[in-house]
Amino acid sequence: MDLSFLRPLYARPGPWASVYLDASRDTEDAAEALNLRWRSLRDRLDEQGADPDTVRAMDLALRRHVPRPGEYGLALGAAGGEVMMHDYLSAPPRRDLATVGPLPHVMPLVAQRGEEISWLRVLVSRTGADVDAVSAGALPRQLSVDGSAAYPIRKVQPGAWSQARFQRAAEVSWRRNAGDSAVATAALADEVGAEVLVVAGDPQARRLLIAQLPRRWQERTVETDAGARALGADPEPLTDVTIQAIAEVAAGRSARVLDRFGAQQGRGVGLSAVVEALRRAQVDTLLLVDDPSSTRRLWIGPEATQIALEPGELGAMSVAEAREVRADAALLRALAATDADLVLVGPDEADLDGGVGAVLRYADQSTA
Repeated sequence: MDLSFLRPLYARPGPWASVYLDASRDTEDAAEALNLRWRSLRDRLDEQGADPDTVRAMDLALRRHVPRPGEYGLALGAAGGEVMMHDYLSAPPRRDLATVGPLPHVMPLVAQRGEEISWLRVLVSRTGADVDAVSAGALPRQLSVDGSAAYPIRKVQPGAWSQARFQRAAEVSWRRNAGDSAVATAALADEVGAEVLVVAGDPQARRLLIAQLPRRWQERTVETDAGARALGADPEPLTDVTIQAIAEVAAGRSARVLDRFGAQQGRGVGLSAVVEALRRAQVDTLLLVDDPSSTRRLWIGPEATQIALEPGELGAMSVAEAREVRADAALLRALAATDADLVLVGPDEADLDGGVGAVLRYADQSTA
């Protein structure tokens, strides 16, 4: 998981107020329920000594947010009277939460975002295609392709005059339209950096399109019978196939990271070893078990790689004032600052000491 989207938050000094709450609009009294939840969270911020200007800024952001239908959540983070984090959550958080601390509490947001996979989906017919694309951290993209060949599209009935010639002409039209769709598909796939392409629609048209894609995209293509370009077609089967294809790509990525971790012969295991590696910008990918109930703490200085298990270690780095924070908050800041990735794993997916381990960029004699 790329954590570069967090860097603007860490550029702002604290104290930070962070709030996660259920903002669902699935009942008649949803608006009043949201007000009550926010009032309770605001009281918790006040009890923790939150800056009044910061709380007011969060209050305004919450009241001005554009409601969405159904169940969803909001993640808000603010410092110095300005809201810097304002994200919709696809589902309500596990529990409503309000914290004040030196760093923003972003772990619940990161956990819910999960592994972001850039993908592209093509719904093709014999006259063109509809293309949807989503890249990590960006807005969805859509385009509609109308093929350059408008006639003939249908083959004539058997026995009609010049039947063979018209059938060949129709096949040429299909191929030309599929080629136009393939060019547009490849261009958009390059633009969003798609990791998987799902191609659905008319069976012959999708085969013609795939055949005219560059080889690099053919190798990432999943072809499916689900979905049709016709008006009124049920989109749910194609959505299910797309979700499954994305999940398989994400699982494959995690499996490769776990294989690399297992090949390190015990290096980069445990919080102490990980902290030392982060100080040296040695971590390529952090493996972490998301545990909201964890009470583990770390000490930090002003710089992201000033991170330690004990405050005395920071004193040796000439850090005048060490601050104690949640361990996951310190780890995520260091990862974002050193361009390291994150993979969230289950408790039984890897042999991790204390739920944390790291795939290292390099190892030397002093590597723990």
